[in-house]
Amino acid sequence: MTPPKLRNWQHRTLIANVVAQTGIVLTGATVRLTASGLGCPTWPECVAGSIAPTSEQTEAFHKYIEFGNRLLTFVLLIVAIASLYAVFRHNRERKSAGFSKRRSLTVLALGIFGGIFFQAVLGGITVLTGLNPLIVAAHFIVSIGLITLATTLLVKAQEINDKPVSAQVAKPIKIGMEIHLLLALLVIILGTLVTGSGPHAGDTNDIVRLGFEYRGIATAHADLVLLYVGLTSGLLIALHATYAPKVVIRRGWYVFGICLAQGIVGYTQFFTGLPWGLVAIHVLGACLLWIYCLKFYLTRNTRG
Repeated sequence: MTPPKLRNWQHRTLIANVVAQTGIVLTGATVRLTASGLGCPTWPECVAGSIAPTSEQTEAFHKYIEFGNRLLTFVLLIVAIASLYAVFRHNRERKSAGFSKRRSLTVLALGIFGGIFFQAVLGGITVLTGLNPLIVAAHFIVSIGLITLATTLLVKAQEINDKPVSAQVAKPIKIGMEIHLLLALLVIILGTLVTGSGPHAGDTNDIVRLGFEYRGIATAHADLVLLYVGLTSGLLIALHATYAPKVVIRRGWYVFGICLAQGIVGYTQFFTGLPWGLVAIHVLGACLLWIYCLKFYLTRNTRG
């Protein structure tokens, strides 16, 4: 007898969780790219005395873009609550079938729910500090953390055990995959410093930028990406040479393809003066790269 698997609606709910967490990053980038970061100049109200934008505000269409992004927080909460319910039902079905509940799934779902409130408060601090670039960067990194929780929940919920049953790759490759994940995070963090050092990072040109020389920090970011591409290539060669499971190799190729696409977009946006459309694509690509890098990492072990 095997434990019950996720039902289709439960699986779709957890997918929606990942999509929602990624989507709000993209809408947040739209706020920044349209210079709408202070479209609602205060928090939690949009303007003093009103939660919603008012006709008396001078921020034109920017107030609606910023307010719309704030409203999406409630969508995230709804999806997070639905995910909690999906996990609750799945665990109840496991218990009815004579299997233990998977508390790790509950912890992950609760982490997402709590993280949304933390992210909302951090968003308020971002506004109240006049879009300080370090706070803006932290805002993005917290979103990466929420995407991590949502992706891990989706992957682990499709497995049947909390503890690994066996390794799917050789130990040296497993260590390489751990370094690979850490390197991906460093690439993303350095990318936020590039953003905080150049244009497209706030509401006006008067906002104080980070103290890095833009071309220098952008070059360091590109160098780290090249190192990441090299490590991804080495892992793929090792996986093929050791006849690793197809699922591991396939996810490795997904990461490699997204990474190459990100590199092309990154270089193109740099040499074309950072057109806002390419910047938005680059932000979305960063989220997708992290999602698939994490899914690649999670294939190092099998849990049934």
